[in-house]
Amino acid sequence: MDYRALDWESYPRRGHFEYFNAMADPYVGLTAEVDVTRFLAVCRGAGLPFFLSFLYCAGRAANAVPQLRQRIVGGRPVEFDRCDTSHTVLREDGTYCYCRLDCMRPFGEYLPDAKARQEEAKADGDLDDGEDALGLLFVSAVPWVRYTAIRQPTPVPADSNPRLTWGRYWEAGGRTVMPVTVLANHALVDGIHIGRFFEALGAEMDGFPAGRQGEAYLE
Repeated sequence: MDYRALDWESYPRRGHFEYFNAMADPYVGLTAEVDVTRFLAVCRGAGLPFFLSFLYCAGRAANAVPQLRQRIVGGRPVEFDRCDTSHTVLREDGTYCYCRLDCMRPFGEYLPDAKARQEEAKADGDLDDGEDALGLLFVSAVPWVRYTAIRQPTPVPADSNPRLTWGRYWEAGGRTVMPVTVLANHALVDGIHIGRFFEALGAEMDGFPAGRQGEAYLE
């Protein structure tokens, strides 16, 4: 994955970047209830795996927000062309490993590759994201718990990889809702950018699965 350095002299958030980048805990995050009523019905009707399908939408939504593709390199902001996801895969013994996926390909190509990679991860995966982990979106799920907030571990010194998490969905007022959490480095990401992620997520779910190859799963 390639990235480019942002022009520091014209960077509009220089003051914000310097302010938050100096903090020991520079992260900003929130949890929102997302309406997955239609999306869940589409997945069930087409026999699609909910997690991998939602991951596809979430990864694409994050890539649609430039600030969630930005990272800190050498004390300055850079921006990746695209960011793959790295999600946790549960093993039979109760431990987990990481699995990396490209959500920007057509859904018809993404899904079989995602299923294969998950099985490979279960067999011999580990907790190593590789040398190019900087460009990843870290993803995890807690499908056993209907949560309203979550605390996530973060490294010291702080990193700049966004983290996306979701929990168990439930029925509420005739709708199916699910908690979705975004955690990001505040030196790069503000509340407005998190809001844009949720807007993009809604659009991705409304149009799911997009493209001729994706629509084949609904025939």
